[in-house]
Amino acid sequence: MRETKNLEFKETVSNTFLKTVSAFANYGTGKIEFGRKDDGSVVGIKDVKSTCLNIENMINDSIKPAPDYSLTISDKNIITLTVKEGSYKPYFYKSKAYKRNDSATVEVDALELTRLILEGQNQSYDSLTSSKNKLEFKILGEKLKSVMGVEKLTKDLLITLELYNKKEGYTIAGELLADNNDFPGIDMVRFGKDINTFLDRAEYAGVSILGQYDKALEKYRQYYQYEVIEGSLRKRIEKIPERAFREAVANALVHRTWDIKSNINISMFDDKIEIISPGSLPKGLSKEEYIDGQISVLRNPIIGNVFFRLGIIERFGTGIHRIFASYKDSKIKPVITVYENSIKLSLPVLESELPKLNDDEYSIYSNLVQRSLTSSEVMELTGFGKTKTLKILNSLLKGGYIEKLGNGRGTRYSVNGF
Repeated sequence: MRETKNLEFKETVSNTFLKTVSAFANYGTGKIEFGRKDDGSVVGIKDVKSTCLNIENMINDSIKPAPDYSLTISDKNIITLTVKEGSYKPYFYKSKAYKRNDSATVEVDALELTRLILEGQNQSYDSLTSSKNKLEFKILGEKLKSVMGVEKLTKDLLITLELYNKKEGYTIAGELLADNNDFPGIDMVRFGKDINTFLDRAEYAGVSILGQYDKALEKYRQYYQYEVIEGSLRKRIEKIPERAFREAVANALVHRTWDIKSNINISMFDDKIEIISPGSLPKGLSKEEYIDGQISVLRNPIIGNVFFRLGIIERFGTGIHRIFASYKDSKIKPVITVYENSIKLSLPVLESELPKLNDDEYSIYSNLVQRSLTSSEVMELTGFGKTKTLKILNSLLKGGYIEKLGNGRGTRYSVNGF
């Protein structure tokens, strides 16, 4: 038994547990068990009743605002303190807010504190007031006219779209959708045989995110679409589904964290496109829920609403479904990798544009999607011998289907470094 992000052990009661109370109240329900050593072994608490009273007094006197918690006592004299995630964030201990970093408790930085304050006020970053007092919306106006038949973009319409507030002025969402702004954007690079060879590069920053979306789509079409003539007909061929690319870029613009001064990076290779978006999943949303589209949590709801009205996104929470639906007839599927501070989506070239995988190759490839395995683990899952397994892994590596992680006995294999 060991400590985790949501479980901490304390042999005795001291002020240090109050930092973890702050962390659980700020970022997610957790438990502190008093009467256990760091390794989980039981030592128990001698006077459990008075200790419980002491814990209550310490929390009530030290954590502001008051968190929601409960205490229980086991037959081994272990006191379990359960702290629930609160709604009135941030929760401070000695004027500082804390979070869990694996099994440790650390103070949050200024950026995360700002996010906690917004969450406690039930506000989104894109609803905050912009520092700009003069903005133009030519691109937005043209799109509203084309899609919705709006003849003129008035101040009243900007208010309706929550891009402007009569008392405070333009919102961050308004600035992001304006023709010019002070925010990062999209950085697109086309690579050659390796990441050290740049064949083309374009950066779209400081301009409307609607313009960024259009420019990214133009660059995609330049390299991943072509036309062939069949008889008297001209047919468009997509190496990567345009529908998937559209959804991926829109998803990145709507869901990224705009308080991080970093571009959305789009890397273009012969066999795939990788889109890396700043910021991990919205709080309270698991990777499984994100991929399955079970819950829609909009990090930037104002921007999301404008994209929805313009028909760029169809319905909240369905973008990932449509990306995978674009690959329904392909054995090779998109791969989503969730990191602590970013999300990477890999869109592979359609199978028809790549050499076909045989059944044995696909058996190994499919086992490496969304996870990494050692060659021994691959052998166990497929039933292949060592020689055959290594031969196929090397073939997949050479073809660019998988990646090799680490060296020696710790070597693992994965689709796109998951």
